[in-house]
Amino acid sequence: MVLSKRWQFLWMFVSRLEYSDDMYQDDGVRFLRFLYTSLLLHQAKVLESFSLKLGGNSRDIDLGVCVTPALNRCVREIDIEIDDASSTETQFILPRSLYNITGSRTLVTLKLQNAVLADASSETVSFPSLKTLSLISIKYPRDRFIRNFLSSCPLLEDLFVVKCRGDNVARLVVRVPSLKFLTVRTTAVVEYHQVLVLDVPFLEFLDIADYTDGFCVVENSMSKVVVAHLDLSYSHPHQLLASTSLVQLSLCLTTSMDAHFDGTILSQLQQLKVCTCDPEWLHLLMRILKAAPKLRFIVLELSKSHARSKEPILGWNQQGCAPECLLSSLEYFEWRQYGGREEEKQVARYILGNSGRLGLATFYPKSKNPVMKLQMLTELSMLPRRSPDCRLEFCGNYNRVSK
Repeated sequence: MVLSKRWQFLWMFVSRLEYSDDMYQDDGVRFLRFLYTSLLLHQAKVLESFSLKLGGNSRDIDLGVCVTPALNRCVREIDIEIDDASSTETQFILPRSLYNITGSRTLVTLKLQNAVLADASSETVSFPSLKTLSLISIKYPRDRFIRNFLSSCPLLEDLFVVKCRGDNVARLVVRVPSLKFLTVRTTAVVEYHQVLVLDVPFLEFLDIADYTDGFCVVENSMSKVVVAHLDLSYSHPHQLLASTSLVQLSLCLTTSMDAHFDGTILSQLQQLKVCTCDPEWLHLLMRILKAAPKLRFIVLELSKSHARSKEPILGWNQQGCAPECLLSSLEYFEWRQYGGREEEKQVARYILGNSGRLGLATFYPKSKNPVMKLQMLTELSMLPRRSPDCRLEFCGNYNRVSK
C-alpha cells in the first residue's frame, strides 16, 4: 500500500512517542540511530507522553539526548523502563535537565526504572505539576536527595517506590502533605536497617513490604487511611494502623506481639486478611477481632513468598465473650492453605461456633492427598455453626497469583 504524500510526514506531529529496543532485537546500533534521528526530526510542539524501554542491546544510549527533547516539548508523561540485566552492566544516568523548572513544569506523571539519578544539588529541583511518581530500583546520590526531590512536588498524589541494593538511601523520608497513595517495597537484602519516616496526613492508601528489621516513624497522624497492606518486620507496626477510617487491612507481621490495638482504631474495619507465616499469627488475629466490631470479611493465608520458620502457636485463651464482630457482623470467612491440624480445627470451630451472621465459610486445603482432603472435609462439616444460614465450601487447592 502506498500512502499519499500528504500523510508521509504525519508521524512527525504525533503527541505520543513510544520506543522499545525490541523493535530491532539484537541490533542495538540500528535502534539508537532510529531513536536519535526520529527525535531530531519530530516537530510536535507539545508531547502528551514519552516512553522508552531498553533491554540488553542499548548499553551506549545517552538518556540526556532522549529525555531533553521531550522536556523541551512540554511533555506530560515520561516512562523510562530499563531491563534489570542491562542496568547491572551499564549505568543509565538521567540528565540534570529532568529537574529543571523549564523542562519539568508540565510533567504530570514520571515513571523511572533501573536508572541513576544525577546529583542535582546545584540545581533548583521543581515539579510543580507532578501527581504520579514511580521510582523502581533507582540509584540516588544520597538519601537527602530523594527527600528534596519529593518536597519539590507540591501536588504529588501517588508515590510508588521500590528500593534496591546500593541505592544509597538508608533513611527514606516522605513528607508530602498532598499524598493520597503510597507504596514502598524493598526487593533485596541490604547492608543496613531501613528507616521510613512518614508525614502524609491526607494519605488514603498505604502498601509497605520491608523485611530489613528497620523501623518506621510517623510524624503526623494518618487518620484518613482507608486501605492498608503491611508486609514487614518493623518494631511497633501499630503506628501505621492509627487510622479511624481504615476499612480494608492486609497484614503479615513478623513482630505480631508488638502490634497492640486500641479498640477505637479499627472501628470502621470491614475486610481483613492475615498471613499465617508468623508462629503467633493467631494472637494478632484475636487482637484485631476485639478491636474491629464491624468486621465482615476474614481471609487467612500463608503467603506464597513466605515460609514458616517453625510451626505456629495456635493456643489462646477462649474465656469470656466472643468478639462483637463474630457475634453480629462477620459474613464471610476464608482459609487458604488449611492444614487440618488439631490446633487449626480449634480455630475453625471457634470462628464457626461464634459467628452469628456468617453466610459462607470457604476452606482451601493445603494437602493434595485426596484421602486427607476427604477427612478434613468430614471433620469441618461436623463442626457446630452458630449461624443457621452458614454454608460450608471445601474447594480445591488455592491457586495463588504472585504480585
